[in-house]
Amino acid sequence: MYTLAVWCPDWPVVAASAEAALLPHVPAAVVDSGEVIACSAVARAEGVRRGMRKRTAQGQCPELVVFDHDEARDTRLFEPVAAAVEELAPGIEVVRAGLVVVAAQGPIGYFGSVEQPAEQPAARAAEQVAERLVDHIAVRTGVEALVGFADGLFAATLAAHRGVIVPPGRSADFLAPLGIRELDHPAERRADRADLVDLLRRLGLRTLGEFAAIPERAVATRFGRRAVLAHRQAAGLEQRPGSRRRPPPELSVIRQLDPPVERVDAAAFAAKGLAERLHTVLAAHGLACTRLGIQATTENGEQLRRVWRCADPLTPQGTADRVRWQLDGWLTRARLTAGIQVLRLDPEEVVDATALQAGLWPGAGQDQGEAAERAARAMVRVQGLLGPDAVLTPVLGGGRGPVERVRLVPWGDERTPAADPDQPWPGRLPAPSPATVFPDPEPVALVDESGADVVVTGYAELIADPHRIVHAGRTRQVIAWSGPWPVDERWWDGTTAVRAARLQVLGTAPDGEEQAFLLIRAGGKWAVEGVYD
Repeated sequence: MYTLAVWCPDWPVVAASAEAALLPHVPAAVVDSGEVIACSAVARAEGVRRGMRKRTAQGQCPELVVFDHDEARDTRLFEPVAAAVEELAPGIEVVRAGLVVVAAQGPIGYFGSVEQPAEQPAARAAEQVAERLVDHIAVRTGVEALVGFADGLFAATLAAHRGVIVPPGRSADFLAPLGIRELDHPAERRADRADLVDLLRRLGLRTLGEFAAIPERAVATRFGRRAVLAHRQAAGLEQRPGSRRRPPPELSVIRQLDPPVERVDAAAFAAKGLAERLHTVLAAHGLACTRLGIQATTENGEQLRRVWRCADPLTPQGTADRVRWQLDGWLTRARLTAGIQVLRLDPEEVVDATALQAGLWPGAGQDQGEAAERAARAMVRVQGLLGPDAVLTPVLGGGRGPVERVRLVPWGDERTPAADPDQPWPGRLPAPSPATVFPDPEPVALVDESGADVVVTGYAELIADPHRIVHAGRTRQVIAWSGPWPVDERWWDGTTAVRAARLQVLGTAPDGEEQAFLLIRAGGKWAVEGVYD
């Protein structure tokens, strides 16, 4: 989506200076973990730069006033700026304090249709939008802002850092020459990116274009899911591909506040309880939230609404923090005439909950730690009560199909795979693997448009295009497929030889629900080995 991003580069230091009533001529900077993440124009004139270590910055400017980073303070004071942007570009989404985005088609269409000929490109309209936004924010709030246009959130944010307009469809060209460190920009710092950027640099990748040129499958195999998201950003693609899941029922949660909330501490308590309710509802549907709508109604009928966009799925604590910050901003900056009586949370965008796969217990992702030791003792106790096979651990090994690659071993036993995973295994099922695997493949019918069985030839070719798939009494129309991949194992042994073919199929039911299957054909019959969730 063509996106407009508004970035206030000095916002953390603006917010800190405003709260401390610091005079404008005094140089100031905000530091996080000993590193400057924002500094005032006066400090920059003295040589202070974003990304400097604190001691280096103080050496450049001895009079520098240093503030610690406080996300709650930045967010609480940002509400007037967000409101000023929304006056000219309705429907904004707050990514974090200092950065808001909005779909660009609306503002561009409005200014373009009124003030520019239809035959001229939209660039002039985008320039007019940028100029008016910058001037409007400066007049209403006194804050300096930069505006950028590009396809997608990541490219639009980097465009805003430079104050440029990237034409639609040209984001990949804009990103290609930029340095790989843009994935971990000091103003967009993310905890999981520093190590990835350092590794990419050591591998010789210096620009986003060089990283984007690597096949996505190779990135997923070598670096994992989070690196794939960074790779999509570097290539100018949507951060998350569209979900094929059927939209779930109503997921919003509402709370009536009695008495109405007027204090920040009471708002924080309400935010925590409502955030936990929202995540309970989402978890029941196997979902996680990436765009959160916060709506409040006061006792006098005033309605306020703000949408928060998040790069990663929100945790319950992350949701509670954003709700608390937003309520704090409304209660302290919006000049409400009454307390907040109704609070509503709307998950505007959801993804599969596998995008937020928490550990089974606190510290489960670590090899050491007290939590892991307590969990291990609990597992041993269960085995003592119910037997060694009561607690099993999956071990991934070699093989061509999903069933043969996983071996379950009792907890505490040596985790030895059934087959060496480092062997080449030609004909192995390509990634991704199905989320649900049946130990015994279930029968299924795969037919062509005439209703005849779809047959695989000895050369691993389909004799007809799949049209319908019938599984567990439910018929779906086939809309896409991949394969087949031949399986020819132990051909030299007549008693253990396996000759089959695997096929990935995507089907859609009459109600619109889509489902992907991993099929195998052996002995002249089709069966389902796994289902992709």
